[in-house]
Amino acid sequence: MKQYSKLRIPGRFEVLRSILFRTGGVLLIAFVGIQFVPRGRDHTNPPITGSPDWDSPRTEELARRACFDCHSHETKWPWYASIAPLSWKIQEHVDEGRSELNFSTFDKPQRHAHEAAEMVEEGEMPLEEYTYLHPESRLSGSEKEALIAGLAATFGRDHD
Repeated sequence: MKQYSKLRIPGRFEVLRSILFRTGGVLLIAFVGIQFVPRGRDHTNPPITGSPDWDSPRTEELARRACFDCHSHETKWPWYASIAPLSWKIQEHVDEGRSELNFSTFDKPQRHAHEAAEMVEEGEMPLEEYTYLHPESRLSGSEKEALIAGLAATFGRDHD
């Protein structure tokens, strides 16, 4: 005859610990698994086929600092750009940035170049999450004004 008094019923802490352990295990397996998804891993920069005729070296320097990682073929890929799902989002940002304005393909028409000064002026560029992770891309007030003026002089202004 079984002795039911010796059967142990797990307490709340043990049940919670078991759930957390299993959930953590599933999340870890999923995280490792997504590392094998190749999306967002091609970090080769295509060749530069044309460059803008900058109005000044200062404008080019400021644009390189604040814009080139997403808007050129001179992207500096950080180590975390190889870790999914961050790699997916970073690749998406760079692909979108290059499609809107690419400082490395000025041998082709750049439909949105005239909007660059306005985007900086309105605070839409550079993206806040980018400047958070890349403090060197943050512009002081005077640098921002110089970049806006330089982009307007180089590409013109959007007159919408």
